[in-house]
Amino acid sequence: MLARPALLLLDEPTSHLDAINESALTSVMKDVAQECALLVIAHRLSTVQHADHIVLLHEGHTADGGRHEELLAGSPLYRELAASQMLRPGTPPGGVDGARTSR
Repeated sequence: MLARPALLLLDEPTSHLDAINESALTSVMKDVAQECALLVIAHRLSTVQHADHIVLLHEGHTADGGRHEELLAGSPLYRELAASQMLRPGTPPGGVDGARTSR
């Protein structure tokens, strides 16, 4: 971060974090996104649910894209993923209403 990159790529940044640390990292990611473009690759939807744009990949192809709320409303595949991760609109980063989630 000292070099002030124009783009920061994070690949699965929360994959080994518990809910508390995921929430803390998500907060830092929001701050970093004010300074540079942030590209986050994640299987956990809670990691990216507050992103400006989410790209949903399925079987190697782009299946859909949009904001979390838009995808919940319009993408059956995204809704299925969100349900499997017990993620609902307005859920804080890191879990269901502050509870821990497991993968």
